Amino acid sequence: MTSKTNLSEILFLDIETVPEKSSFEELSPVKQELYGQKTKYQRKEEFTAQEFYERAGIWAEFGKIVCISVGFFNDDSSFRLKSFFGDNEVKILEDFKNLLNNITIKNNTFYVLIMEKNLIFRT
Repeated sequence: MTSKTNLSEILFLDIETVPEKSSFEELSPVKQELYGQKTKYQRKEEFTAQEFYERAGIWAEFGKIVCISVGFFNDDSSFRLKSFFGDNEVKILEDFKNLLNNITIKNNTFYVLIMEKNLIFRT
C-alpha cells in the first residue's frame, strides 16, 4: 500500500549545534572530567578529550544550539523558510516554539512536545 504525503503536512528542520565553550580549557574541571568520561568510548586512545572537544556540539550536555532553520510548504505550494540564530540558545528555542504555536500543521503535537522538553532541560 502506497500513500502520498501532502507537502503542506511536512515540517523541514535543520538544527546546528556547537560546543558550549569555544575551547576545552574554558570548561570547569568537573565538566572536563565528565566530557572525558562521556567521549572515551568514541575517541578511545587516539585522541585526548581536549583534542576531541571540537566535536562536543553533538552531545546535548556539552553543546548548544546556535541555529534552527524551519521550512514548510503553504497550501498554495509556496515554500516558507525561517531561521532562528544567535548565541542565546534559550531565545532561539523560545522563538522556534512561538513559530510552531503560530502555524497550523497536522499532528504538530510531536514537535511541540520536543520543544517543551528542550525548554525545560536547556534553560
